[in-house]
Amino acid sequence: MGKTKILVIEDNNDIRESVGEILDLAGYEVLEANHGKTGVDLAVQHLPDLILCDIMMPELDGYGVLYMLSKNPNTSAIPFIFLTAKAERLDMRKGMEMGADDYLTKPFDDIELLNAIESRLNKRNKQQAFYSKSLDQISGLISDKSGLGELNKLIAQRKVRHIKKKQVIYYEGDSVQGIYLVITGKVKTIKLTEDGRQLMTGIYGEDQYFGIPSLLLNEPYAENAEAMEDTTICMLPKDMMEELLNQYPDIGRQFIKILSNNLLDKEEQLMQLAYHSVRKRLSEVLIRLSKQEQSDDPLLLRVSRDNLAALAGMATETVSRILSDFKDELIIERKGSQIQILDLKRLRQMKN
Repeated sequence: MGKTKILVIEDNNDIRESVGEILDLAGYEVLEANHGKTGVDLAVQHLPDLILCDIMMPELDGYGVLYMLSKNPNTSAIPFIFLTAKAERLDMRKGMEMGADDYLTKPFDDIELLNAIESRLNKRNKQQAFYSKSLDQISGLISDKSGLGELNKLIAQRKVRHIKKKQVIYYEGDSVQGIYLVITGKVKTIKLTEDGRQLMTGIYGEDQYFGIPSLLLNEPYAENAEAMEDTTICMLPKDMMEELLNQYPDIGRQFIKILSNNLLDKEEQLMQLAYHSVRKRLSEVLIRLSKQEQSDDPLLLRVSRDNLAALAGMATETVSRILSDFKDELIIERKGSQIQILDLKRLRQMKN
């Protein structure tokens, strides 16, 4: 097996040579480009295993390099790490939305560099298992096997994104880019009131899609989407999905079924907000979370008070008080940020 190949695109000669020397000593094969256009040409020609790219460069900057490579099926899935002296939130969000995998802020040392590279390469090696698993929920429902094959190919060609806890994936009002598939972790969708309060409209775990309504309606996203924990997602672009849905109706019907189930869940949530007491509302939220939990112990919930409050539509202080009551009544046990459900039957029988 040949050496792992890394392309370094950096217009600063000292930085480029220093990074190249570190990578060479670590046993990597190194390709170097002193500006963006040369970097794109080298990436297309040699198909490296990972790309390190500066942002601020003349003629073609790092964003331009990432854009051009993302449009080429042969280079779109190559892990891409930005090297930048800028670490502002808007710059990071722009890069992550375009498909960057990570950032290294200058100056960085050799350990930071090598750790970032090894982390991205290890995660890339696991992607094939992620892809096959992500199709499980729809494979039995699509009769047109060519349609399933096309969806499989679409997912396999897309780059997996790694989202940190509390990182926003999109904001309410953002133009629809496509739909998202959760590979690992959890994502929540949130509506914000004028006074800043949150109402959580959905939680999406492994193998679940979100952003479907905006794609089907061709309208901006109607809510914020944020990672509840470190999460891996795959974005299926709008234009590709529209072509796939038009060509294979069975896939479209399945996404409509997913959307319908989500709407039924939201209707039930609205009924609880309108007519149930705060104790009943919180008990229903705990039950719903236990059904969604995919860990070995579905009765051990990892959820913050703020998220419980957003789901139940009540103040965080109210959540704390009711949880304390449930603990005193031996219905739950609290373990730091975790909640252990001790008596699921009593939660289900909670009076209004």
